[in-house]
Amino acid sequence: MARPRQFEEQDVLRDVRDQFWAAGYAATSLEDLTRASGLGKGSLYGAFGDKHKLFMRTLDDYVTDSCAGLRQNLEESERAVDGLRGFLLAGALSLVQGCYLANSTTELAGTDPEVAERAREAYERIVLLVAATVERAQREGDLPAGIDPVAFARTLQAAQQGLVHMGRSGLPAEQLTQVAEDFVARLLPPVSR
Repeated sequence: MARPRQFEEQDVLRDVRDQFWAAGYAATSLEDLTRASGLGKGSLYGAFGDKHKLFMRTLDDYVTDSCAGLRQNLEESERAVDGLRGFLLAGALSLVQGCYLANSTTELAGTDPEVAERAREAYERIVLLVAATVERAQREGDLPAGIDPVAFARTLQAAQQGLVHMGRSGLPAEQLTQVAEDFVARLLPPVSR
């Protein structure tokens, strides 16, 4: 009879994700994963599979949680354009670790088709969430009706991800914030209340 698991799966996944996030996939060893998780190799791989499967699980969970948080932030903003501003400015807040999805895509998408496919799917989920908010901003009169919501959402996403990557490069926080504010000023008109 198999022994019951003696660990909280979500805690292990969070700790392992943090290890991958800090060091990257290639630089994370099995020893790093066992140390981060507190589990032995057999328990870790028995529960989650090999390193790649474990990584993909952490990436999937991160995307699910991030999209849920983004949806909540966008839907709860008083005006849609405020939610879009927050989305852009979030890139400036990713100074040290960056975005797990962006980091993973940068490191692996060129050589790992599964990561590339998951990244495309994740970015498309984000685009659709942002596009729905663009449509709301159009209904509220804060963005012109003639803007293609999906195309504009992709533009905002490209700007936001650019900020994430600039932050990872070590750009000082003040400069990164200025760039983010410039994006906001150029891409999102001020709201007259």
